[in-house]
Amino acid sequence: MVNPPPGAIAVIFLSGRTATDAEGYGAAAEAMEQAARQRDGYLGIDSARDADGIGITVSWWRDEAAALTWRDDPDHARIRDQGRAQWYDWYRVVVATVDRAYGWTRPA
Repeated sequence: MVNPPPGAIAVIFLSGRTATDAEGYGAAAEAMEQAARQRDGYLGIDSARDADGIGITVSWWRDEAAALTWRDDPDHARIRDQGRAQWYDWYRVVVATVDRAYGWTRPA
């Protein structure tokens, strides 16, 4: 992903996974990423999870309206409910507006 532009929205999802149904979780996560990609205003996603099940996923959106549309998507809501019931011990969501972004890549 290129750096998000100023004014973009970062939806930061921090979570602790259960040991339950890793295969189902993986399939649901992939399906949600594919569905988000189809949404107007989607800019990208970054995600990492450690061996203890602690994860950070940041989805990037053009603006608040696009982020809210994704939050309210019925399929996303269904998977979110399943996550609460089965896949997560806890999670926290932080929504932030990008003021600036930059990066660096090691030259080849």
